[in-house]
Amino acid sequence: MAKRRTTSKKRRRSRKGLPLRRRVRRWLVRLCLGAVVLTLAVVAAHRVINPPKTHYMRQEAGRLGGIDYQWVSIDEVAPVMARSVVAAEDANFCRHWGFDMAAIRTAIAQGSGRGASTISQQVVKNVYLWHGRSWSRKALEAMITPLVEVFWSKRRIIEVYLNIAEFDEGVFGIDAAAQHYFGVSPGKLSPQQAARLAAVLPNPKERSAKRPTAALRKRAAGILDGAATIRNDGRAACFED
Repeated sequence: MAKRRTTSKKRRRSRKGLPLRRRVRRWLVRLCLGAVVLTLAVVAAHRVINPPKTHYMRQEAGRLGGIDYQWVSIDEVAPVMARSVVAAEDANFCRHWGFDMAAIRTAIAQGSGRGASTISQQVVKNVYLWHGRSWSRKALEAMITPLVEVFWSKRRIIEVYLNIAEFDEGVFGIDAAAQHYFGVSPGKLSPQQAARLAAVLPNPKERSAKRPTAALRKRAAGILDGAATIRNDGRAACFED
C-alpha cells in the first residue's frame, strides 16, 4: 500500500516537473482529440436529430426582428423540389462523396470557386460553420463534409438542405418558401413552382420566385428540364424513395 502511494506521488511530481512547452503540447493534443470526438458525436446525432437554427438564421433573426421558418420532413415535400435543387446546385450529387472534383478542376481552370461547392458542403457550412471565404472555414468544411457523407444518407443531406436554405430575405426552409411565394404546402408544389424556387438559389436577396425576371425564367426552365433529366438517367436515385 505504501509502495503504491509512493509511486503515485512520484508520477505527480514527474508531471509537475515536465517542461512548460511539453505540458502545453499535451493539453493541445487533448483539446484537439476532444474537438474531434465532439464533432463526430454531433454529426452522428444529426443523422436522426434535426439541427437547431443555423448561425446565419440567428443573425438574420436579430437583424430583422424574426424570420419565417418551420422544419418539415422531406416526406412532406414534393419529390420534384428535391430534384430541382439538385439540378440547380449539384447535378452530380448522387455520384460524389461530398466534393465534385470535376467542378473543382473547372473552377480552378477558370480561376474562380463559383460552382464548385456541392450541396453537402453548403450544408456543412450553414449547419456547423459560418459564412465567409477564410481558409480556416474552408479547411474545417473540408474535414467535416466527408463525416456528413459517412454518417448521413443522401436523402438526409437533401432534407437538411431544403430546411436551411434561404429563399427570400428572412424566409428559410422549403415550408416557409412554398407558403411565402405560392401559398401552398411544400407537398403541393408543381414542377414549375419547384423550378422557380430552386432558381432563386444561391442569391435569394437578389432574385424573386414571385416576380421573376427574364433571366430567372430562363434559369427556371433549365432547372425544370434538368430535374426531369436526373430523374430519368438515375442521378436522383440516391435521395428518392
